[in-house]
Amino acid sequence: MAAGKSPAEVVLVRHGETEWTLSGQHTGRTDIPLTERGRKQALLLEPLLSTANFALVLSSPLQRARETCELAGLGSRMEIEPDLMEWDYGEYEGITSKEIKRTAPNWMVFRDGCPGGETPDQVGARVDRLIRRIRPVAGRVALFAHGHLLRVFVSRWIGFPPSAGRHFLLDTSTVGVLGYYQGVPAVKRWNAPVTLPNEM
Repeated sequence: MAAGKSPAEVVLVRHGETEWTLSGQHTGRTDIPLTERGRKQALLLEPLLSTANFALVLSSPLQRARETCELAGLGSRMEIEPDLMEWDYGEYEGITSKEIKRTAPNWMVFRDGCPGGETPDQVGARVDRLIRRIRPVAGRVALFAHGHLLRVFVSRWIGFPPSAGRHFLLDTSTVGVLGYYQGVPAVKRWNAPVTLPNEM
């Protein structure tokens, strides 16, 4: 941490709903848009996020994350960060867990990675680069990204291995807040939903 700067509070936002989050297909690098409901979910983030004083706003290059950031009112401050890209699922791109387990019954992405894609350690290395960038920032940082990537991020933030991401369930269009407890990296809030009126 740079001298004279307070530690960052990091707000993590998983993008809104897509057709593939509904179907359970692994959506790594496939650049698909939000559904109409996903856009409505992202708009509900706007009152929460648009007036906050963020020192840095970063988004995955993929449109589902960028659009969530824009609809949440932070598009004008958004910087694209390639290390926020979702896990590269390789041969498992577009396939559901149920389909994968027909041939690999004990498979778990956080332990096994993906053939032709990334290993947990490779995703962890991307996240570690990002954390090194964020830790010296004075003030709040907002990250707009993806489910598996953000689950590795929270694990690495608190010093756990990438495989610990399996313990942090994360729904679409949810917010997490990371910070510090007496100088120790900590989780302040996790998987906090935004709720559409007819879901209350």
